[in-house]
Amino acid sequence: MTTHFITAEIDLTESPKQLHQDIEAELEKRGEPLRWAVTETNPETGKAKVEAVVTQDRNA
Repeated sequence: MTTHFITAEIDLTESPKQLHQDIEAELEKRGEPLRWAVTETNPETGKAKVEAVVTQDRNA
């Protein structure tokens, strides 16, 4: 198993609950999230920058 630091750009939503679900769904595409944080938002583009640490199976 290896760990990776990744960044992702997520579309902002009106609902905090939906934003949380969208972030987790995007991160799970890249591995199993250990921790993540929204580090930047841009209201002009409607995007949020997320930084995360994920684990990936070496054999996958």
